[in-house]
Amino acid sequence: MKFDPDIHQRHSIRLAEYDYSSAGFYFVTICVQERECLLGEIVDSEVILNDAGRMVAKTWQELPAKYPDIAIDEYVIMSNHFHGIIILQQPDPSPVGAGPRACPGFNKSQTIGHPQGGAPTEMGQLSLPDVVHRFKSLTTARYRHGVNHHNWPPFSRKLWQRNYYERIIRNENELQQTRQYIHDNPTQWESDDKNPTNLQNNCRRGAACCARCRLIS
Repeated sequence: MKFDPDIHQRHSIRLAEYDYSSAGFYFVTICVQERECLLGEIVDSEVILNDAGRMVAKTWQELPAKYPDIAIDEYVIMSNHFHGIIILQQPDPSPVGAGPRACPGFNKSQTIGHPQGGAPTEMGQLSLPDVVHRFKSLTTARYRHGVNHHNWPPFSRKLWQRNYYERIIRNENELQQTRQYIHDNPTQWESDDKNPTNLQNNCRRGAACCARCRLIS
């Protein structure tokens, strides 16, 4: 996503009138602060995760167990950002059942890298910002532990950028396209605008602008 000064500001970039606690599929992108490559590297279009990257993957996979009214779908951890599909499920009052409910595009025959969820709880429905905030908080705490106890590279001020990019997935076609985009992301690294090399090369203002560009999500 190219930098647009009209939308990439410090205020929220969520749709003002949309209820982000609504059941459905959401595509999110979360970037490491200042686009530092702290999670691994991309070699020959393959993601090679380090311990921090594997920690992020484990935290993502644990989300449905911690917050059973959400599920997870396709995802990829890149060296300095994360793409994933979060599913907010409609709370089900019945005590029986598991997995995504009232969400378009769910196919129970799809298992690997596709929706995973648990039984509902009586807790209040989490919104998309709630889920992203908790994911950031969990991974930040675990990364900080890695810095203190396992010599992981320290991060500057925050592990993740303040904001994040999201898109509401409205139908099966969009869901399949998003899954394919996530799956193909490592093969596009050389031209990815989140690649630190491209971030500087594509900036019209040159290196002096890079600190501002890193604020975008």
